[in-house]
Amino acid sequence: MKIYIMTDLEGVAGVQNSGDWCSPEGRYYETGKELLTREVNAAIEGFFSAGATEIAVADGHGCGAINPLLLDKRAELIAQWFSPAYPFMIDKSYDAVAWVGQHARSRTEYSHLAHTGSMVVLEYLLNGKPVGEFEEIALCAAEFGVPCIFGSGDEAFAKQAREFSPAIETVSVKRGTRPGRGDECDADEYRLRNKSAIHLHPEKARNLIRAGAEKALRRFIKGEKFEFAMPKPPYELIKYLRADKDNPKRVGRATHPSSHSERVASIIALLNENVEFKPLT
Repeated sequence: MKIYIMTDLEGVAGVQNSGDWCSPEGRYYETGKELLTREVNAAIEGFFSAGATEIAVADGHGCGAINPLLLDKRAELIAQWFSPAYPFMIDKSYDAVAWVGQHARSRTEYSHLAHTGSMVVLEYLLNGKPVGEFEEIALCAAEFGVPCIFGSGDEAFAKQAREFSPAIETVSVKRGTRPGRGDECDADEYRLRNKSAIHLHPEKARNLIRAGAEKALRRFIKGEKFEFAMPKPPYELIKYLRADKDNPKRVGRATHPSSHSERVASIIALLNENVEFKPLT
């Protein structure tokens, strides 16, 4: 029973803002890495208790956020990415995929540190529906027939994950308190916008993650289906970017005509496609 865990930093209990916690120059960056790694270890404990035999942990935060010295020694660490990045080394050898420390997608109300890839992104639309980092990885995994069974992060993420994949087991470790989507913000303003939240104590968060991961895998092993509706080809991905100090709002478009016969790489190819961004008028 082989499990892939995708990780991020913004959805961890105790991680409070981007500047201080999520980048190497931040004064609490190392503390943030420790908080994430201990949440990951809690999920690892839960999965092994439920019957996992092999676990790979993907460090999905841009500048890195897993402390290898603290990571459970039973897990392997996947770090750094070659181009093209998607599917982040997921393949058919995995039985299930999970998330720890995940945040909601950009434009999400009552979210904490929400974004999609970076704070510059306003929104990604796949066949007209918004997708964030969670949905992108879930779709990549689905190309190989690998279901998503567990996710932890802020409450807005947990809600989005269940809306996308109703059977997924989720754990909320904090909840954002600011209403509104922030569409009026440029990239720098949006980075500062969604930092208010109410956090669980890290130890309580880990206990919930441990229990949630164990429950998710036990449900999966018993035969419960963790399914969601795959989008139908042809595929179109529209990418809207916020204004930043050097650029106005911009839009780009990528397309892919159809699925392959063995469900391999059509959406993955779409996500990896480089597009030309043009000013949005």
